[in-house]
Amino acid sequence: MPEASPGADRATPSAPEAPAAALEELRAGADGVQVDIGAGGFPAIQRVSRQRLKGPGGRVAILAGARTPFAKSGSELRELDAIDLAGIAAAEAVARSGVDPSEIGAAIFGVVIPPLDGPNLGREAVFRAALPSSLTGTTVNLACASANRAITTGVESILQGEHEVVLAGGAESLSNVPLQFGRAAAERFMALSKARGLGARLSILASFRLRHFAPVPPAIAERSTGMSMGEACEKMAKENGISRRAQDEIALLSHRRAAAAEAEGRFHSQVVPVFPPPKYDRVVERDNGIRSNTTLDALAALPPVFDRRYGTLTAGNSSPITDGGAALVLASEKVARSLGRAPLGFVRSFAYFAVPPGGQLLQGPAFAVPLALERAGLTLGDIDLVEMHEAFAAQVLSNLKALASRRFAAAALGRGEPVGEVDLERWNVNGGSIALGHPFGATGGRITLQLLHEMNRRGVELGLISVCAAGGHGLAMVVERE
Repeated sequence: MPEASPGADRATPSAPEAPAAALEELRAGADGVQVDIGAGGFPAIQRVSRQRLKGPGGRVAILAGARTPFAKSGSELRELDAIDLAGIAAAEAVARSGVDPSEIGAAIFGVVIPPLDGPNLGREAVFRAALPSSLTGTTVNLACASANRAITTGVESILQGEHEVVLAGGAESLSNVPLQFGRAAAERFMALSKARGLGARLSILASFRLRHFAPVPPAIAERSTGMSMGEACEKMAKENGISRRAQDEIALLSHRRAAAAEAEGRFHSQVVPVFPPPKYDRVVERDNGIRSNTTLDALAALPPVFDRRYGTLTAGNSSPITDGGAALVLASEKVARSLGRAPLGFVRSFAYFAVPPGGQLLQGPAFAVPLALERAGLTLGDIDLVEMHEAFAAQVLSNLKALASRRFAAAALGRGEPVGEVDLERWNVNGGSIALGHPFGATGGRITLQLLHEMNRRGVELGLISVCAAGGHGLAMVVERE
């Protein structure tokens, strides 16, 4: 995704301008959101009136967690790969949890573009964090929800009684994306490795052309449609009536709230300082994408990125390409109680849903959220704080519109009433991915950790997480305190 909007790195945050256009569109224009449910509609089989996530040891607790600072690709963390970032976060999370490392049953990590020399990030994180080598490691990939998938897989293993303690998280180093050669070059390299005799090798070498050495970078696009996330979201913005002004207002909220949280030290208990190689003589302690002094005028001046003539998505209202890692320690309630201190919280319910990639690609959360709430036996009005991944401001507004829409509820969800309007005063109160950055594999860990810390700081009981992901996926999870 594109770089964030320009501005000073460190400045005293000023009061955010009121999101007037965003609120107007969410309230007056909610029913204008497109209904795109695919051929099968909303599957009733997934609807569960109450989901009691209790296993042999009770509920699943989130004991502790940690993340690295999030840094824009090519900047302060460029010398660290995904294994380094995952290992740093993992070691700190385990240390903060109070559990004996030998009690951890599994390490599950998410990554979207793994290192070529260590594709099983879960296992490599075990070694990098100096955890017992008997600890098994597994890697999952659900695009931007990869860390969420790692967390919920850990939850499931604890509920089933397979493990009592699980280390889960994710990482991404978009500064170190592995490049590959095209098929023609790959075939020649394979033939060269099998050739016998100098003549055969020279013949193959002579067949190489300069074009064969052009690298093929990983595509951040849907294979089924050929559209990138930004292009798909631009389409959503047009179809759902999302204005440029409303998008910029959401971006401004993200930066201003993140700047205020940083200035007040709210991220200090979540972020582990990192000393990057090769000299290890400097420390990175803060996220470097926050722009505390950006304004609506500055955001409005930025050109569209994905549709340069008619588009509304810009570098300023999209999440930047970022490096970072995050990890959490999960445990059965029985183990959590034995430690003699309150965990950050408990997982009450979760749900996944997928929509057709050719339609509203990033609208999965609008379906996953009502499922997770229903499984928890709650309504949106019961939720104290909402933490939503901000891939793009247009994606945020599209999903918020759908949740507030009576028409969407009836046509897509089969409900007589809308899920509800999300109060922006309880939504992403410490900023989100637009300001903090989006390391694909780590964002779900950051969101979970950030929400739980804020719930504890405020003394509130219920929180809701939502994440959109490539392939049309959506994740929602409800967490609770005591």
